[in-house]
Amino acid sequence: MSILVAGGAGYIGSHAVHQLLDQGKQPVVVDNLGTGHKEALPKGAVFYEGDIRDREFMRSVFRRKKIKQVLMFAAHSIVGESVEKPLAYYDNNMFGTQVLLEMMAEFGVRDIVFSSTAAVYGEPKDVPVTEEAPTRPQNPYGETKLGMENMIKWASAAHGIRYVSLRYFNVAGARQSGRVGEDHRPETHLVPIILQAALGQRESVTIFGDDYPTRDGTCIRDYVHVEDLISAHLQALDHLKKGGDSDVFNLGSSEGFSVKEMIEAAERSTGQHIPQEYGERRAGDPSRLIASSEKAKNMLGWKPVRTKVDTVIRDAWNWHRKNPNGYGGHSS
Repeated sequence: MSILVAGGAGYIGSHAVHQLLDQGKQPVVVDNLGTGHKEALPKGAVFYEGDIRDREFMRSVFRRKKIKQVLMFAAHSIVGESVEKPLAYYDNNMFGTQVLLEMMAEFGVRDIVFSSTAAVYGEPKDVPVTEEAPTRPQNPYGETKLGMENMIKWASAAHGIRYVSLRYFNVAGARQSGRVGEDHRPETHLVPIILQAALGQRESVTIFGDDYPTRDGTCIRDYVHVEDLISAHLQALDHLKKGGDSDVFNLGSSEGFSVKEMIEAAERSTGQHIPQEYGERRAGDPSRLIASSEKAKNMLGWKPVRTKVDTVIRDAWNWHRKNPNGYGGHSS
């Protein structure tokens, strides 16, 4: 049985491909390599280079392979860039989802697990954040992800497509073996930025704001290990395969760590001093963002195991130390 992994050469998607193969399943990867890396894919994964917005390309993939289920990771995902280039985000994220759903309807594929984001909540009033919290995106990235969720919901009603939308909080870490990890150009995520400073590739880590109403004045976030995150995706596929209802779930550790605490944890894991400097607050940054993941644990049977922040950073450090220039040092 083939499982289509859209965006499977990216950071999160490539971890899904590895875990699918670990379970003896057949991933079929589609990626345009705009931000993904072919080197992240393991032997045994079928790979088609192309854009999910290309109907004829996607139709050819569905014709060649008997796709039974879909994991959808393909999307632009940088908040600041989405503010600068909103139309590019609507085109890539929304239109890409539209074409994928068209192909699923055309070929009778019924199950999709969608990579969503906590950005759909905007600045939540209550923490920890449950799935019942109002969705008020504060940027085009979050807005398009919510739009993708809604498109899938309406396609479900019209075409019988069943779905699970997984709203991630901060994803970090790497495969324990160090075989795959996080390599973005440019890098915008805190953990790899901290580790680049530990490697001497950055002069310092900029902390945006030190006057938040938190225990040390810096923002608090919920970090979930990428391997635990993918286990939830595979459990969501099983949930749908067994006839489970379409639904939306948060994925996080349900614990919060400040920026300063993350830097301190990285210093413990790497044995390196990590220089830091302070910058102005960034617009729209909530002081605290922590998930309630009880629904995923109760309904999907999700049991994250790599939950300690030191474990998250140690696994990420293992990847960065082995691959200081990312995948071969190229700029894809």
